[in-house]
Amino acid sequence: MTTDVLEPTKSDVYSRITDKIIADLEQGKLTWRKPWSSEHLKSHVMRPLRWNDQPYTGINTLVLWATAADKGYQSPYWMTYQQATGMKANVRKGEKSTTVVYADKFSKQEENEKGDLETKQIPFLKAYHVF
Repeated sequence: MTTDVLEPTKSDVYSRITDKIIADLEQGKLTWRKPWSSEHLKSHVMRPLRWNDQPYTGINTLVLWATAADKGYQSPYWMTYQQATGMKANVRKGEKSTTVVYADKFSKQEENEKGDLETKQIPFLKAYHVF
């Protein structure tokens, strides 16, 4: 799966994460707490890492911890399909990706009614898929 695929809207990403947490609660699972008690992470708790050793933050940490616990993953590393193929690595056939989000702002200069240039900060949210 590539990151060029039509991205879900912001509310879809929030809804999916919220729905996952609610479903886990209804089943009596506390997946966001798994790293403290999971057998595969008993020796040390580690934040999920990008392929370049940068840790994920925010809701991505909880989402990736829950996915790793559900699927029994032992490695803390995550990457996009394109990053994996760029490293000559493989994604297992049939493997399902996990959606993570990137939030930031960009600056845009616009003229106001007086003709002066104003810099506006425009927030954005991008969803992408990791394995």
